[in-house]
Parts: sequence; C-alpha cells; structure tokens
Amino acid sequence: MLQAWAMTYPRSQIAPPGEAGVFHVVSRCVRRAFLCGTDKHSGQCFEHRRQWIEDRIRFLADSFAVSIYSYAVMSNHFHIVLAVHPDEAQAWPDEEVAERWLAVFPGALSWTQDPKQRERIAYALRSDPKRLQEVRDRLGDLSWFMRALNEPIARMANKEDQCSGRFWEGRFKCQALLEDQAVISAMAYVDLNPVRAKMADSLEASDHTSIQARIKDQSRPESHGKGELPTRPLKPVAGLDAKALLGMTESSYLKLVQWTGEQAHPLKRGKLAQPKDESAPDALWRLAKHPDQWLRRVKGTESRYYRAIGSAEALMAKAAEMGQRWMKGVHSEKALILMRQQTE
Repeated sequence: MLQAWAMTYPRSQIAPPGEAGVFHVVSRCVRRAFLCGTDKHSGQCFEHRRQWIEDRIRFLADSFAVSIYSYAVMSNHFHIVLAVHPDEAQAWPDEEVAERWLAVFPGALSWTQDPKQRERIAYALRSDPKRLQEVRDRLGDLSWFMRALNEPIARMANKEDQCSGRFWEGRFKCQALLEDQAVISAMAYVDLNPVRAKMADSLEASDHTSIQARIKDQSRPESHGKGELPTRPLKPVAGLDAKALLGMTESSYLKLVQWTGEQAHPLKRGKLAQPKDESAPDALWRLAKHPDQWLRRVKGTESRYYRAIGSAEALMAKAAEMGQRWMKGVHSEKALILMRQQTE
C-alpha cells in the first residue's frame, strides 16, 4: 500500500552520507500502466518484471554494505527495509572493494572475457586511491544502492516497451527507522502489502516478498544447519549479517505478521483468514503494551509518520538533530502512550 507523502525534503537530513542507519524506502513507477503487473488497459502482462526487481535486490545485497530485512515488489512500486553499514565498506580490503564495485558496475569488463584484460581493469581501479575511496563510499551509501537498483530495471523495461523516458519517480521515498521496534513494525507493514492490496490471500502466496522467502527457506533441508525454526534468530534475508532484532526468532516474527494480517478491519480491503484462536502472539507484548498500539503503528507506517518512525522521544531527538522543533509522528506516538496508560 502506498500513501501520498505530503512534501519533499532533503534526503541527506534523513540518511546522511557516511552514517549508518535503518530505512524504509519506497520507489514507484510514473506511468499510468501497472508496469510490474498486468496493464488493465492493454491486457498485457508484465508480471515477470517483479522477478527482475527481486533478483536485483538480492544481487546488490551481495556487493553493497547493506542488510536487507524486508521487501515487497508490488504492481507499480516496491518497498525495502534495509540497514546501511558504511563503516563495513570502509574496512573492506582494496581488492574486495574493487571486486564488489565491478560486479555491479562492470564497465569495460562487460566487453571482454580475457582474464588478463579483466585483471588490468581491476588493477587500474585498485591503483587509483582517490577513485577507490569514492567507490568505497558509494558501496556504503543508500542513494547509490537505489540508483544501482532502479536504473537497470528502467533500461530493461524501456527496451521491452520500445520507448524512452522515466520509468521511476525521480526521488525514492525514505523513512528512518530509529529503533528496533520501528524496524519490526515497518517489516510487518512491508510483508503484508500484497495481502492488503488483495494480491495474495496468505503469506505463503505473497510472491516477491521477503516473508515468502523466509517461509520457503524454512522448508529447505540445508536451512536446518542455521538452527531449528523455534530458535533461529530474526536476521536479514540478504546482505551483511546483523544482530537479531530485539532477540526475536523467525518463528515468533512469522506468527506476529500472520496475526497482524488477520486483524484488518472487515470492511477494509485485503485481510488474512481469521483463525479460531484470536489471541495476540507473545512477541507482540515485547513491542507494545496493547494490541491496538501495535496495529496502529503498523497500519500507520506511511500515513501517520513522515521522515522517521520511532517513539516520541526518538522522533523529537531526530527533529533536534535536523534543526527542527517537531516531526510528524510525534502526535501519534503520544496518543499511543496515552492509550497504554489507560490500559494499565
């Protein structure tokens, strides 16, 4: 689901270059047709482009200093929840930096299979300290990650459509996730997008999402070496490893997302089937004092928050860091605090 974002703002305020952070990003097509799904006007199916985007996200996660926590590729936009680790990129050896960069931006490498020529190209990059530092900085930069994701998809789509022009909006939307609770609520929001949009009636059927990837990974025999399902920590689905969010397990997260998807208002579009057991999962009580508090935060990811998501204190601290006196979302968070006090 994609809500209107009221105004533009300098992205450098939300995701300063060179600083680590966790973000919820959204990129949307600009044309009228559903360019990643089925065009309702022509009847032509572009569903295969959703696989392009999912494959590209995972490919880039192997080169950039990022951790991918959640993603959902919809008909005309996609969501990603990811952490950026610029310090990791600064610590990589020169050879690794060159290898990672040339995997994404091969340049002259794409024109030759000669091993000696390929080594000369890589050596030229490694031998230029200024250029190598520039490349190192870019591998830890959110904007460059999004550029490396969107531009090739746009070229492929334009070639397939035999046209030119913009495929994506000029600016991707970005929210800073200030606390682990905010990261998990944004992940749940993203993973439930196909259900809310009535593109799927179950998490297993939510194609081109991280939640489906997590479920499939559990069924693979080779995944058992990562730990049994009840104890396997909730970590990124691609990219650099990271600590488990709030010490949660994959099993508890899946139960939480399933329950959250079942709580949609019956008059709203898109909802998971309601089971007989309607009790809130244990993991919810680590994230909120009341189920309504959790649901309000998840459903309001794009409508009640703007630049950042977090507690009222975290939002005000971010506002002060940006030289502002207020930030959208503080009022909602204070309402959640009031709700919590009324239930205690």
